Amino acid sequence: MRRTHLEGHDSRGRHPEREPTHTHGHDPVGHGPVRFGPHFPGDGLPVLPELSAVLAAAAGRGHDEPAGGGAPLLAAACGYWARRGLPTEPGHVAAGPGAGPLLLALTAALGGDVLVPRPCAAWWAPYARLLGRPVFHVPTPAESGGVPDPYALLETVRRVRAEGGDPRLLVLSVADDPTGTVTPPELLHETVEAAVGEGLHLVSDETWRDTLHDLHATVLLSPAEMLPERVTVVTDLAGALLPPGWPAAVARFPASAAGDGLHARVLDVLTALGARVAAPVAAAAGYALGEPEPVTARRAAAVRLHARVAAAVHAAVVAAGATARPPQAGRHLYADLGPLREALAARGVGDAQELEDHLTARLGMPAPGGHRFGDDLPALRVRLSTGPLVEGAGERGAECLTSPEPLELPHVQGALNALKSVFGDLRDAQRWEPPR
Repeated sequence: MRRTHLEGHDSRGRHPEREPTHTHGHDPVGHGPVRFGPHFPGDGLPVLPELSAVLAAAAGRGHDEPAGGGAPLLAAACGYWARRGLPTEPGHVAAGPGAGPLLLALTAALGGDVLVPRPCAAWWAPYARLLGRPVFHVPTPAESGGVPDPYALLETVRRVRAEGGDPRLLVLSVADDPTGTVTPPELLHETVEAAVGEGLHLVSDETWRDTLHDLHATVLLSPAEMLPERVTVVTDLAGALLPPGWPAAVARFPASAAGDGLHARVLDVLTALGARVAAPVAAAAGYALGEPEPVTARRAAAVRLHARVAAAVHAAVVAAGATARPPQAGRHLYADLGPLREALAARGVGDAQELEDHLTARLGMPAPGGHRFGDDLPALRVRLSTGPLVEGAGERGAECLTSPEPLELPHVQGALNALKSVFGDLRDAQRWEPPR
């Protein structure tokens, strides 16, 4: 395997750490809520009319969907994965009301301790903590957010076991939230090889796999293509197919005896929770998973729009002196404002929670700090989303999707100018800070 960092440490010299257990939703030094944080926005776009029509037509369905999803939804999910080179049978699929309940059920069914990248999606660790499971963050190379460094993974697993722990599950994502990066196939191979060698089961969150900004320049590989017998794939349809307010997600289990057992245990948990997809939403989800032309056209237009806006946000952040990887997928950008620490300190900002408060107030949109994604509280990191910058209802939202120059639309341009002004002020303050 290729060594990407000093073994056991990330690129900033930090050691893999156990995620602290938060009993009241606050971080251990009292800097505000971590589990119960700000509302994270969606894509800021109007609902596709064809989806609304399908949902409305199914609104009269008063019966429950089966736990794990009905036959039409499962068949549509099988077709979706088959088109991506992952042949799937309905008996190896489960659906739930969002990816959260599926991950909760998987964590409960697999048992043991949980490993996640650092940083990772904000919703991963709370489900393990809810079950009383230890969570261990593993350092992640900057160029491949969502997939931990293989050497750091090996050290973490062996250290946890030496301390009496029982690591069994690694959650990762090849198209990442919060960093917006896509893992290079060679690094993914190394990490999957390391995980399997240690007997871990992998859950691959592929919510953002269909939102690559440049299909020609970015190669995305699913871990399930590499090792199908040890990988469960979870896809939240809010990433690219459904509005975020219509909760639906699907999971693909390994076609093996172990996979059959895991599938059965997950269905037990979903049944106990009453975690079923609402019948009208299930109809819309099945339609979207079939990928008819209106759905694929809307997805392509939304990806183009968010890619343009994300590139503009990245340019503004970097021009101000902060650092950030160029976004490759999804609707997020993960920025490190450490180079602007003195300018931020002059504004009373000394950690990620204070950075979140400051930017949320100045930008007028949620700007969650890196501590919500498992990063260090003292690190001045923040996730910025493109959704609020294109927020619009009715004609204004639709105009973003059809305009050849969406960045020049008044409401988009105004939102971007406000962001540039906030970061420009920090740049100027840092540049002219008198020496101490």
